[in-house]
Amino acid sequence: MHLAQLNIGRLRYSASDLRVAGFMENLDRVNALAEAMPGFVWRLKDETNNATKIDASGDFGPGVIVNMSVWKSAEELERFVWQTVHRRFYNKKAEWFHALGDAHFVMWWVEEGHLPGLGEAAERLGMLRKHGSTDAAFGWDHLPDVKMWRTQRCA
Repeated sequence: MHLAQLNIGRLRYSASDLRVAGFMENLDRVNALAEAMPGFVWRLKDETNNATKIDASGDFGPGVIVNMSVWKSAEELERFVWQTVHRRFYNKKAEWFHALGDAHFVMWWVEEGHLPGLGEAAERLGMLRKHGSTDAAFGWDHLPDVKMWRTQRCA
């Protein structure tokens, strides 16, 4: 099995606003790093090489941007999230994104070779929001072998 993850957000300002330039101008850098990491399988992207222009409003509401990827293991995703430059951007997310007030990140297991779509991801996020972490949809707390999120995440 591989691990799929979805992270959604709503930018505080338009993508062209200088106040989110630090995020927008580094997408290619962080995405290239993800793709070069051991364990990376796939990520959702469009012809601009990122997913910020993909219309996810039907699944998640207006103005929501998505990040979705598949990894060979939770440990490999964990290393990318917490032990690379990605962590610096994660820790600045409050500057660029509204707090959504509900779960905005979900993981679930997929068969090797399966690439999830936005509808599937929205369903998994809905499961997490309704039932909390289960084997079908979960957060870091559901994975006993990953621990970095406890000390590395932002407050």
